[in-house]
Amino acid sequence: MAKNALRLQSGALMPIIGLGTWQSKPGEVENAVKAAISMGYRHIDCARAYQNEGEVGTALKAKFDDGTVKREDLFITSKLWNTYHHPDDVMKSFQDSLELLGLDYVDLYLIHWPMAYKRGDVMFPKDDNGKFLYAEDIPFTDTWKALEELVSKGLCKSIGVSNFNQQQIEQILAMPNKVPVAVNQIELHPYLTQEPMVEFCKSKGIVVTAYSPLGSPQRPWVKETDPSVMDDPIVVEIANRYKKSPAQVLIRFAVERGIVVIPKSVTPSRIQANFESMNFELKPEDVRLLLNLNKNYRGCALEWIFDHKDHPFAVTS
Repeated sequence: MAKNALRLQSGALMPIIGLGTWQSKPGEVENAVKAAISMGYRHIDCARAYQNEGEVGTALKAKFDDGTVKREDLFITSKLWNTYHHPDDVMKSFQDSLELLGLDYVDLYLIHWPMAYKRGDVMFPKDDNGKFLYAEDIPFTDTWKALEELVSKGLCKSIGVSNFNQQQIEQILAMPNKVPVAVNQIELHPYLTQEPMVEFCKSKGIVVTAYSPLGSPQRPWVKETDPSVMDDPIVVEIANRYKKSPAQVLIRFAVERGIVVIPKSVTPSRIQANFESMNFELKPEDVRLLLNLNKNYRGCALEWIFDHKDHPFAVTS
């Protein structure tokens, strides 16, 4: 039976299901976080780039104030955005997130992507032709050293990465690190099962977190021709057999593999249904059926910046 939490190399316990907040619009995320905590969620996944950490902080304060939870009951993740990779910018960006969240510390802080953008407060810096502006002279290994300082100062409990490939993680592991790589957060679902990456991370004691476990059907750049994992006939057939929704099957798919999963929703009924994925188990043969759907299909490939030297994904035709 799957565990409700996974132990990080820091010794901290990370709840295996959390609420994702990417694409949660202003005015919606506060109520979503409050509803999730009231329903039993104890893990909230945030990021500076989502531009909604202030609302998350308002929701957290409300649930602290009404006695639903204490700070130590929750596991809060945030992420360093690409424009703040320079070591001199890491502390300021982190403290901005901490202030927005209304917290004294976060449980986990991740480098959101390995690619550094032009320094500054413009989240998506572009030239007059619409091309992204990079800061390729800032190695992510230097950024990692700055994150280690956050741990040494007691500002975060664990640190990790997101969207890094194996070679990039190995570069960090090869450093004389003071703090272990706790987590690699990656896109993961039956169309992108990530078996080699999951195996590699587990061999290094790195916990994997799955984002977009439902295939991120609402991502801003989705096309009508893109495959939809929630509509896959095998996913639907398995869901019907278990009398569950396709979303519940997809969330459970990650849980059965010992992977943390952070489905996003702002609808209370779906937030509840997603959490109820912890209340059933998939048979091993059904997990295998879902693994066999792999197409190595990425909904979040960021192909428009493939020319960045630190882009983590190989160019695919």
